Amino acid sequence: MTTNPTGTTSSPARAGRREWTAFGVLMLPLLLVSMDVSVLYFAIPAISADLEPSGTQQLWIFDIYAFVLAGLLMTMGSLGDRIGHRRLLLIGAAAFGTASLAAAYANSAEMLIAARALLGIGGATLMPSTMAMTRTMFTDPAQRAKAIGLWSGVMTAGIALGSVMSGLLVEYFWWGSVFLVNLPAMALLLALGPIMLPEWRNPEPGRFDWLSVPLSMAAVLPVIYGLKEIPSEGWNVRYVVSITVGLLFAALFVHRQRTAASPMISPALFRGRGFAPSVALNLVSAFGIMGSAYFTTQYLQSVLGKSALGAALWALLPSVPIGAAAPVATQLVQKGVNRGYVVTGGFLIAASGFGVLSFAGTDSMALVLVACAVLAVGGVVVMSQIMDLAMGTAPLERAGSASSLMETGGEFGGALGMAVLGSIGTAIYRHEMPGSAPEAARETLGGALAVADRTPGLATAAREAFTSGMQGAAIAGAVLLAGAAVLAAVTLRRVEVREQTCKTPDEPSKLSPSGV
Repeated sequence: MTTNPTGTTSSPARAGRREWTAFGVLMLPLLLVSMDVSVLYFAIPAISADLEPSGTQQLWIFDIYAFVLAGLLMTMGSLGDRIGHRRLLLIGAAAFGTASLAAAYANSAEMLIAARALLGIGGATLMPSTMAMTRTMFTDPAQRAKAIGLWSGVMTAGIALGSVMSGLLVEYFWWGSVFLVNLPAMALLLALGPIMLPEWRNPEPGRFDWLSVPLSMAAVLPVIYGLKEIPSEGWNVRYVVSITVGLLFAALFVHRQRTAASPMISPALFRGRGFAPSVALNLVSAFGIMGSAYFTTQYLQSVLGKSALGAALWALLPSVPIGAAAPVATQLVQKGVNRGYVVTGGFLIAASGFGVLSFAGTDSMALVLVACAVLAVGGVVVMSQIMDLAMGTAPLERAGSASSLMETGGEFGGALGMAVLGSIGTAIYRHEMPGSAPEAARETLGGALAVADRTPGLATAAREAFTSGMQGAAIAGAVLLAGAAVLAAVTLRRVEVREQTCKTPDEPSKLSPSGV
């Protein structure tokens, strides 16, 4: 509700067909950015055969996209608030398309790594811009909640579709085709964006704090790097030091935001009731979803013996019920069910998914797929509601900064989930493996299968040990998500969004609209 100078109140304007069509355009870049997180899963062998990268180069081909994306999210969200999110989105689309073309025709590992880094920069401009524009196009609470629920579903579906898309394309075409699929969508966005998408920016953003850019990257990148490496390499001192250095820079970054005249991330965002809990709960939700994926993807391939493409196709099944999760959660909130209780229910559903996973044996594909589906449903319920709460709480002029903080928290949560649950599972695996097993077999399941033909019964023992580790990690995940459910019930049950709507023409505008 807004109050105009005459003293009367008016409801937020409802979006019409034009806005919903524009929203559909926005979903194109979001889908592709989320797909690019997993699109190399099946293309790496073909890339390795063609470009012959070293082991280190292969790791960077795979990881550089996610690292750059995570490191620049906060910078790009804040920049969009200043120069306009449509402008930043179109710049990012051009960069993403150019980088996709360069990646598709890369003739060396170094060129492909550079192209993937540029893709990460483009992705970092696209993700917060899509959410910020969704927030400014849909000021009616019910429509905003529906749109944000769809946004959450598209992002989750993109990650699942990326691996399957890469498998199918590599099966029938060359590896560069996994990047070329981005070009038609980016071209469509560049053609329709200036016509269909509105532009919003903060007219009084202050000077851009350039010092915060390297500080934010120095805070995010070492922590993400350390957390991503720990599941496979263990608690090596190098990764612990990397995380510690990142946390020190994070403290410097926070100090800078609290003391700078025009900070990149305004501390005022955290004064909105419900915003800080939303960031924390989003991190925990990503922790559970990505932490479980670390085990289930290996389980389908290495324990059940599915091919890479077959495992990806089976993994699509748990994504089917995701489409209904966010709309049902939104309907419950709109019918008067306390949002805090809906989020609590989502965490309990996800925790029960971990509970189901803890009963998996070495031949339990149906049970594991059910567990994944339950986990995904609970996670999407949580994500859709806390994203709506965070964006509804944040001032419109800081929509980009708010969305980038939520997405950065999700990146941290996913990496932390794989590190913590992966470490628990690895510790149990090593404890369960026979002491007489070769050293490589005691380290990882993949190592055991690679030398299994030399030792009778080793493959069976390794699969049983891995499954025990997955069970232990699932119990830990269930306990954590149950604790998050309690936290959500306590922190969110009395939080109500006070609508930050666009001003009427008679009022001084806090935002600078242009375009549609």
